[in-house]
Amino acid sequence: GLQKKFEDEVPSSAIGEEIMSHLQAVDQIAYVRYASVYREFRDIEELAKAIEQLRTKGKKSNDR
Repeated sequence: GLQKKFEDEVPSSAIGEEIMSHLQAVDQIAYVRYASVYREFRDIEELAKAIEQLRTKGKKSNDR
C-alpha cells in the first residue's frame, strides 16, 4: 500500500490520487465529483476535460 512507498508520512496528495484511481474503476460519477473538489476545477472546461479523459480510458479498456 501507500505506507510502503513512503518512509515516514504519506503525503495527502498521494492519498488523494490513490482514492481517485480506485473511484475511477468503481464509480465514474463519484470519481468526477471527487476530482472536481480535489483538483479544484476552475470552470466547466476543466470538468469537461476530466470527463473526456474518463471516456477515453473507458473506451481503451473496453477495446481489450
